[in-house]
Amino acid sequence: MVYLLLFFFTLAPPTSLCVFDTPNDAGKSITISWQKLEEEVSCYEVWRRGEGETDFQLCGILPATECQFVDDKVIDGKVYYYKVVAVKGEERAESEISNPVKSSPQWFATNRINVLVGVIFFSALLLYFIYHARKGKKLFIRRISGLDAVEEAVGRATEMGKPILYIPGLGSIADIATIASLNILGEVAKKTAQYETTLLVPNRDPIVYTVAYEVCKEAYTNVGRPDAFKGENIFFITDAQFAYAAAVDGIMVREKPATNFFMGMFWAESLILAETGATTGAIQIAGTDAVHQLPFFITACDYTLIGEELYAASAYLSKEPLLVGSLKGQDYGKLVILFLLLVGSCFLLLSALPQFRFFQVIIRFFSVS
Repeated sequence: MVYLLLFFFTLAPPTSLCVFDTPNDAGKSITISWQKLEEEVSCYEVWRRGEGETDFQLCGILPATECQFVDDKVIDGKVYYYKVVAVKGEERAESEISNPVKSSPQWFATNRINVLVGVIFFSALLLYFIYHARKGKKLFIRRISGLDAVEEAVGRATEMGKPILYIPGLGSIADIATIASLNILGEVAKKTAQYETTLLVPNRDPIVYTVAYEVCKEAYTNVGRPDAFKGENIFFITDAQFAYAAAVDGIMVREKPATNFFMGMFWAESLILAETGATTGAIQIAGTDAVHQLPFFITACDYTLIGEELYAASAYLSKEPLLVGSLKGQDYGKLVILFLLLVGSCFLLLSALPQFRFFQVIIRFFSVS
């Protein structure tokens, strides 16, 4: 009778213990799972014993609601054994000891196949458009008024005998907007070299200054006018934000350039620069991806490149097949992403219905979590 009561009231051990090398990781990790007990327990303890060791060591304590543990304190290639202990007050019940298991890194993450498919697809898209651009096929690019005005702005400065002021933003060379700005600077420098117009490029960042110098020098060389390049016109002022803004304002007032370019990353000084330039009567063309500065440039400048128009500018101005093909490929890539978002949203809504549960398989394929 006593044994019968003990059978009914003794805490049952965890069952269905499963241990395996954690998939899709860099190694040093083993996953342990078990069947959660129906009866109430305080917690589960996970114990580990390595090959050649005599005693088990506690490696994790989980609440009663959990039934899986990832042990990331193991050594790759070493064999381990595990057991799980259910704890309820003073009662303890141990599971069977697991089969031997060892961890190892995986070369290929199978849960990232969707990323691989995406990379292959977009790479193929880019190569397709670059190939056709190089074959001479005319690829349509929407007109951007601010870039169409570059030719007019340079011509106006030439006719008036005044310089062009180009400000490559206040960001570092690590900013995408700065890199886009330097690409535009190269195209503007080619035109000023052809028209023999003075180009002034004040810089805030020493590294940007070095790159801008080389970009202008190369542009003058590419159009066959290395003799017209004046290195002293590309210069460094200071890395202090408002000291730089004050110095540029001084250049605008003294030199009265016919055209001001504001391309790149800007902060609070954007309105100070644009307003001062507007008072001198210069044509002003701005471009930035700094959302908070766009209203100031739109208000104070004649033309403003908004967000991605800044990135597309170098392809738009140069018409170079590699850049135009890349731009076209990126645009179609965005179109595909938009289409997938719309279709995925519809699948997600329909998957709530029992007869459309199979849509969840498609949704999981596109998940990167």
